[in-house]
Amino acid sequence: MRWIVRIIGALVVSLVLLVVGLFLLPGEKIAQLAAEQIRVQTGRAVSIGGDVRFTLWPVVGVRTGPLSVANADWAGTEPMFSAESLSVGVSAPALLAGNIRVTEVVAERPLLRLRRAQDGRGNWEIAPSGTAAAPREGAAAARQATLERLALSGARLEWIDGGSAPVVVDGVDLTLDWPDAAGAADIALALAPAGERIEVEGTIGNFQSFLAGEVTPVSAQIHAPGGNIAFEGRASTDGAAAGKLALKASDSARMLAAAGLGRVSIPEGAGRTINAATDMTYTADGRLALRQLALTLDQNHLTGAADLELAAKPRIVARLNAGALDLTKLSAAATAGAGSAPTTEGWSTAPIDASALALFDGTIDLTAESIRTPVTQFGAAQLRLSIDRARAVADIARLDGFGGALTGQFVANNRNGLSVGGKLNASGIEMAQALKDLADIERFSGKADATVEFLGVGNSEDQIMRSLSGQGGLRMGQGVIAGVDLNALMTSGQGSGGTTVFDSLAASYTMTGGNLTNDDLVLSLKNYRADGKGRIGIGARDIDYLFTPTALRARGGEGLSVPILITGPWAHPRIKPDLEGVLKAKADARLDVLEQEAKEKAKQKLSERLGVPVEDRQQAEDALKSKLQEEAKKGLLKLLNKN
Repeated sequence: MRWIVRIIGALVVSLVLLVVGLFLLPGEKIAQLAAEQIRVQTGRAVSIGGDVRFTLWPVVGVRTGPLSVANADWAGTEPMFSAESLSVGVSAPALLAGNIRVTEVVAERPLLRLRRAQDGRGNWEIAPSGTAAAPREGAAAARQATLERLALSGARLEWIDGGSAPVVVDGVDLTLDWPDAAGAADIALALAPAGERIEVEGTIGNFQSFLAGEVTPVSAQIHAPGGNIAFEGRASTDGAAAGKLALKASDSARMLAAAGLGRVSIPEGAGRTINAATDMTYTADGRLALRQLALTLDQNHLTGAADLELAAKPRIVARLNAGALDLTKLSAAATAGAGSAPTTEGWSTAPIDASALALFDGTIDLTAESIRTPVTQFGAAQLRLSIDRARAVADIARLDGFGGALTGQFVANNRNGLSVGGKLNASGIEMAQALKDLADIERFSGKADATVEFLGVGNSEDQIMRSLSGQGGLRMGQGVIAGVDLNALMTSGQGSGGTTVFDSLAASYTMTGGNLTNDDLVLSLKNYRADGKGRIGIGARDIDYLFTPTALRARGGEGLSVPILITGPWAHPRIKPDLEGVLKAKADARLDVLEQEAKEKAKQKLSERLGVPVEDRQQAEDALKSKLQEEAKKGLLKLLNKN
């Protein structure tokens, strides 16, 4: 801003001189005089082309043709400032009274090229030429200079910071009204960095002090498509500011797009509408600190603090506290605008828009009383979300859910297509609630401890579920299986429709291609044991599992096993006992009974024939031997005629 004031000041000095020699100097001499005054004030070469015209009353004015101000020697050969024309008007009555009141400065289609070198130098930093004559003592006090109005119409701004890609804004209109040199200045700015117009209105409390680099009271309002921003505080010319900031956005996606940040899909609950208020401090190097932050994102309310680095891609470090967070619409928002997907039973095939992962980098710590998601309800939560180049990592220090607690890590990576993965530990969760919410299974209940490592790749729910890989394990105490009554099954062969209460369950599993496989399930009951192995189709939402209960006391303690096949879709699985095996087992058990009865009858008859009790095989052999010896003795005596 200082260099603009110096250019205007040089033109004003030229006007004062022109009043004396108005009819003596031709237009080109006037242009040379004005160019020399600007060079003296700025230290930069100046070119003024075309005719220079002027007026005398009531405004002493000068209008130039094309004008350009040279760039810094390190910033390139193109001019730092140029305009198709520049007009300056000075009040003639005020000039006669000894004061310089610039009524208006207007630049038509100006072009401003701003550069900042990697060492921090700016091409707008200027110094008066060393050849300038020193002002006469008291000259400054003799004339009071004021600038009432500055207008830039159709301006183009080019900004390059440290060799980075240029940022160009066309169609900028700027108006500065400063009626009192010791008072406030009103500024109106309009620009359209991405096609839609943004308007800025502001007041600088003491503009003269502000131009001198002092911290000055400032208020500003930004009106953009989709929302408004208001600021009340203090600021300086180096960009530093501090005060109260308020943001209200009815369409934050449109507001971001209007600011040139691109079109993004913002999920409902994450800030489609925003209402925020905070104490802010902004430093000249682009760092923003927010304290006493009160933030409403759609239906969610948060408080806390945040630090941001407002580079080409923002970086955020935040600590937030929330009450009840409602994220139930995240899934619907992710698929919005992607076109309708076929409606089928199963996982959604609509494309997932994960572009929000690339909006910023940083870390957000979140403490919440509860969190509702599209699939389930969680209780108290302590989470940390870290985002780096479109890869988000959610570290779960505490998450109450399914009647127990969850810890671990969840990852969503959208660097080269979307993938999700993680490692989670569950302690004391209720399986009935977990399986109902996560897999729509309602036949299993009980408290469990579980672990799972998983990875899925795809741009829709269906693709991710059908690609799942990983491993895990499950351990339970007492629980219930609905739809199968093992006692009835083992005794009558008809076990469907009841329930089975078990004492413990343990299993491990692996996942490949969206299929979970297991071969070591062990379920223990009071008089039974059950083993399981098979496949659970997570992607296809089906099951093909063999469940084999064993009656431990059947068949004289040898046990009786009956395999059960569980097949079909999750919503309506078919449970089919092997009835042929059941009947065969019952027949084998009946044969055991008949065999035992035959043995008892044989022993009884043998005892009657031998005349002595016979309880086992050895007794039978001994009794038979004794009987034979006795009969042989009798026969021998009879043969010898000694009886």
